[in-house]
Formats: sequence, structure tokens, C-alpha cells
Amino acid sequence: MTAADDTDGPAPRAEAAGAAPAAPGTEAAPATGAGAGVTTPPAVETAPTGQAPPAPAHKAATGEQDDARPQPPLSALLEAVLLVTDEPVPAVTLAQVVERPTDEVEGVLGALADEYACASRGFELRRVAGGWRLYTRADCAPWVERFVLDGQQARLTQAALETLAVVAYRQPVSRARVSAVRGVNVDGVVRTLVARGLVVEAGTDPETGATLYGTSSLLLEKLGLESLDQLPALAPLLPEIDDVEHV
Repeated sequence: MTAADDTDGPAPRAEAAGAAPAAPGTEAAPATGAGAGVTTPPAVETAPTGQAPPAPAHKAATGEQDDARPQPPLSALLEAVLLVTDEPVPAVTLAQVVERPTDEVEGVLGALADEYACASRGFELRRVAGGWRLYTRADCAPWVERFVLDGQQARLTQAALETLAVVAYRQPVSRARVSAVRGVNVDGVVRTLVARGLVVEAGTDPETGATLYGTSSLLLEKLGLESLDQLPALAPLLPEIDDVEHV
């Protein structure tokens, strides 16, 4: 009997050099290509069904969110801006704020003014002093004054009203010319009108060097006028020549 006859079966095959034996109960994955160094890419995580995918890293870090709120209509935007202004706002400025064409803004402002007038609202939208502003209605003035002034009225004196009228119709005009029209010294009255912002300096007289005065945009705003051209004509208010000669 030879040495080979002493074994009960065929001899086991030698393991490949450098290869580790497979763990018990598992199957070895088939080799691909040359079988050297091939790794399986990591699995991509997906959101569970019914859940939104996670936000991008830069939005998650900053808390940024997409603004999906609908923009209010143009008329509402203009009303909101005009409610917080304390002086007339030009249509060009309003167009820049709402980022719409000036012509479109002008059309909506005109439509709002007509809408308020037709609805007999307690306020109205006027074009004054080169801009637009909300005003209380004239026929509501007694009740508004009762609430705002509480029985106290701060009115201009008759001298101040007369001086203001001369400046409005003769501007630019010097104090000496106003004094000649009124027949009295008006230095103190003019200072009062300047302090109230109704009259402003408008240059100097090239011949005499005297300071010239004119009315301000605040006066137009107070009177509810767009320009001085809307002042009433003086001719119907002047006395006849015969009446003047007999004085």
C-alpha cells in the first residue's frame, strides 16, 4: 500500500495566496474584470415616501425660505404708502416705490380719486403741489376740527392774510413793495409767515439788493392747490375805477 492509499478522500485545494477565506454562512461576491480592488459605491439616502426632501445646506444654515406670498394689488400698495405720508408725493416717487411704470401709477391714482368721490368717503385723494396726498373731505371739516383742535383754533391774523395774499399774487416781491401795497410796515408779519413756512426767500432784487419773497409748497398744500395758476383771478374782486376815484 502506497502513501496515497492512506487518505480517505481527495486532498483539499490550497487557498489562493493572500486571499482570506469566506466567513461561514456567506457567499463570496463574483469577481469583476481582473478582480482587483473593486468596491461597491455607498447607497444614496432618499427621503421616506410622503415627506419633502431636505432643504439645501445653504438654506438650512441660514433659515432662508422662498417667499411665495402673493403681492397686493397696485391700488392697495399706493393707498398704504399715501396713508403714512405727511406731504404730497409725486407719481414718479410712488412708481419707484412700487416698481411699476409711472403712467400706470398715474392711472390708478386717478381711478382711486374718482372711486373715493363717487363713494362719498370721508377722505379724498388730491393732486396738489406736484404730488398726491389724502385729505379729509371739506364738508367734514367742522367735525375734524372739533376732534383735532378741541375748541382751540390757530388762525392767521388779518394782517398776515393780507400780506400773504400780496406775496402770492406779486411774487417774487420785496418787503418794501408789500408795505407799499398795504400802506403799513410788514417786516414783523413777513417774519411770522417765514417762521410758519408759508413764505420763503426767493432771491434778491438785482437793482436794490433787497430780499425777495415768494410762497412755499406748504401754502399750496394747505390750500389744496396744485399750482399758483389755480388761485382765483383778482379782476372780479377789484373795485371799479369810478369807485376808486371817489374814495
